[in-house]
Amino acid sequence: MKILITGGGTGGHIYPALAFVNYAKQVDPNTEFMYVGTQIGLESKIVPKYNIPFKTIKIQGFRRSLSPQNIKTVYLFLNSIGKAKKIIKDFQPDVVIGTGGYVSGSVVYAAKQLKIPTIIHEQNSIPGMTNKFLSKYATKVAICFPDVAEYFPKDKVVLTGNPRAQEVVMIEKTDVLKEYGLDPDKKTVVIFGGSRGALKINQAFIEAFPLFEQRDYQVLYASGERYYKELQETLNLSEKKLTNISIQPYIDKMAEVLAAADLMVGRAGATSIAEFTALGLPAILIPSPYVTNDHQTKNAQSLVKSGAVEMITDKELTGLNLVTEIDGILLNESRHQSMAEASKKEGIPDAGERLYKVVKEIS
Repeated sequence: MKILITGGGTGGHIYPALAFVNYAKQVDPNTEFMYVGTQIGLESKIVPKYNIPFKTIKIQGFRRSLSPQNIKTVYLFLNSIGKAKKIIKDFQPDVVIGTGGYVSGSVVYAAKQLKIPTIIHEQNSIPGMTNKFLSKYATKVAICFPDVAEYFPKDKVVLTGNPRAQEVVMIEKTDVLKEYGLDPDKKTVVIFGGSRGALKINQAFIEAFPLFEQRDYQVLYASGERYYKELQETLNLSEKKLTNISIQPYIDKMAEVLAAADLMVGRAGATSIAEFTALGLPAILIPSPYVTNDHQTKNAQSLVKSGAVEMITDKELTGLNLVTEIDGILLNESRHQSMAEASKKEGIPDAGERLYKVVKEIS
């Protein structure tokens, strides 16, 4: 089987695609893949590391306000469809999967014109502009949150979940916390604001630091590279010996760390949610207010309803309410257990398998 995958711009579009590639190769090592992205997108840095054939087309997104740039966008879109058709004809895929981002618009639309079965994968609880557009043409629409089904044609929707969940759930609990100077047997909360960090979370952590020093549980905090040096200087870490707090610029083994943790605090991105719910991990979510359509808040609210997470808005976040919320979960065993059970129910640990079944059905 040959599968062409397209998606880019953010890790939330790229990592689910790569997780699916890994799963499909486990099921059938003879499966061939092609990935189509852009030269300037994050995918151009990430995908080649996975030894997947990678092609690019030139495309840009629409401005939401009236802008002369939208004329150029229309031109690039029409031009990119022709280039996408050439890539598709050369590769001859059985199925084309779009995981979001502007690049998937051209490629999936071109595949439809060439009468090749297509799937779009929507990770969030509110669909992006590209997936809304493509849903009219796609053969199937794979979703991760039941609430998002209302935005798409009912007869096309399939609840598959995020393939990243199946990748993470296979990871066994290890002593990985030792690598960060922590005790694997102590209750641990992992706090992070995404790969680059988040200013408001960083400010709240600085306020919370003296309170964390007094707690029996451990804190593993990833500040993001751009805040790390400033954080060290502000907290005067060079003169302190930390016993229950570990501060890192970045956590490169996040999946293993989450599998060893008791609570996660972070943004409400689709990939993070897929990971911690697959593991049955309770969470405190602080949705980013800087994303399109405020979709992270909607992502978080669906899990608040189920009892799997607590939510603090970015605007309301302080060091004190962060510590109060963490204490309320980690120091209350029955509450922690009920949240863990609710999180597990929300997870879709066989997401890769579900999406693969859809591929087989339409190919």
